[in-house]
Amino acid sequence: MVLYLGIDGGGTGCRAAIADAQGRILGRGEGGPANINSDPFGATASVLAATTAAIVQAGAEGRDLIAVLGLAGGGQSAAARAMEARLPFARRLVVNDAVTAARGALGPGDGILVAVGTGSVMAAQRGGQLQQIGGRGFLMGDEGSGAVLGRTLLAQAMRAGDGVIADTPLLAALREEFGGFEGIIAFGTTATPARFAALAPRLVGSHDPAARAILDQATAQIADAVRVLQRGDDLPVVFTGGLGPAYAARLAGSWTVQPAQGSGVDGALALARALVP
Repeated sequence: MVLYLGIDGGGTGCRAAIADAQGRILGRGEGGPANINSDPFGATASVLAATTAAIVQAGAEGRDLIAVLGLAGGGQSAAARAMEARLPFARRLVVNDAVTAARGALGPGDGILVAVGTGSVMAAQRGGQLQQIGGRGFLMGDEGSGAVLGRTLLAQAMRAGDGVIADTPLLAALREEFGGFEGIIAFGTTATPARFAALAPRLVGSHDPAARAILDQATAQIADAVRVLQRGDDLPVVFTGGLGPAYAARLAGSWTVQPAQGSGVDGALALARALVP
């Protein structure tokens, strides 16, 4: 029996589902972070943990599975091919998580995906072709993401402590919480993107001037990317991820906003079925 495995993995966690040819879900599983660029072997462990849980539910075997994996870092071809080589499935294709997220959120139709969680990526789907902006990781991009918001918040707390910018209650509280500059620097030296992203909820809905300024800048960056992807059109925009609703609310009225049709796992399963004629 041919079965299909879809996996959606990002900086915070990994989700897997196994389905039959009719699309019925037979098993699901979850694992840890799955960024194959920053932590390839940790991502492999997360993928295999999520897959094993789904396999147990489905009563399947790895050699039965046609798999598509949308993973953070999957846009790096060398990392993607190396990941494929580590997987024990009948067929496997590793792509960037934006590909599977867009297919799940938009279905086969045209539209724009704005996926913002620990990381961020934006993509336009036109006639089945995908144009991507962002998704380049915490160090080189991920504008508006939880990880970048958290890093910016701590950097601003130190700038305020130096007197370079105006201090605020939020920034002062962070310096105290982390034990001053040394504590913030120690945290930043070892923190993963997910740990930085854990600070982002302090910004959403806050009336603190620093929080508003950071979110205003991030919202402008997201809006700029969407305008580029629109190319003068009015494609519907879908916001997903933990921070998606916050940006959707801030950009309400700018474009037609619609709910996601499905998840990144749904998109991965749809692409897996398409691998078999």
